[in-house]
Amino acid sequence: MNQYYSPQAIWGRELRHYRKAAALTQAQLAEKIYCSESLISSIETGQAPATPEFAEAADEALTTGGALLRILDWRKGAPAYPAWFVDWIPVEDTAVRLRVFEIDLIHGLLQTPDYARALLGGDEAAVEARMLRQSILTREAPPPPALYCVLDESALRRNVGGAEVMYEQLQHLLTLSERENISIQIVPSGAHRGVRGPFAVATSEDGNETVHAESALGGAVSTRQEDLATVVSSWESIRTEALPVDMSRDLIRRIAEELWRT
Repeated sequence: MNQYYSPQAIWGRELRHYRKAAALTQAQLAEKIYCSESLISSIETGQAPATPEFAEAADEALTTGGALLRILDWRKGAPAYPAWFVDWIPVEDTAVRLRVFEIDLIHGLLQTPDYARALLGGDEAAVEARMLRQSILTREAPPPPALYCVLDESALRRNVGGAEVMYEQLQHLLTLSERENISIQIVPSGAHRGVRGPFAVATSEDGNETVHAESALGGAVSTRQEDLATVVSSWESIRTEALPVDMSRDLIRRIAEELWRT
């Protein structure tokens, strides 16, 4: 995967998306928020950064419900994330559907604070950023994305932070699985042979898809059709091997009681 987007460029793409949805030209938007057409163009192409004041004015002109300013807030919080993950944050934040797969860890959107704290070595800034990231699942406007998560069974059995932390984490999964917008399935260990690492596919409101795939060297964000085809194919194959939601919930409950209850 070799197509990358900086947070600045992703923000510009979102501005363009909302402008076109409002049926405005760059010149018309510039007139509404009292700036130059060239500035709109530079921001949309990622060549110039947007200020919070610009984002707020654009939100008001385009009636986005504050989406553009919120995405800009994610970018400001980027230092709490690894450099290779920064570009994914605004994509995840604006998605209407997320399909994710994790091999040996609970996915970040589903982690408890103590589980995240154990993984992140007690880095409180990183823990806070991860918890803030999870707010997309409970927000009121725009509606939260539909999250379809497949976890390898080994993620339930890997000791992160001790038995108490793991028991709480698995109970948290059970609670989350009751929400209408969250589906959690467990795939038996080894049923995903050939998959090199965790991945996520985000679908935006206009139907465009972006993939984030991780490896031993970090991660990459791509919108290339060949990359999307490869990852979506892996997703479909893995989900076919996963247990149904109810059986997955039973397995989570059983492992929590048998392995982690103290």
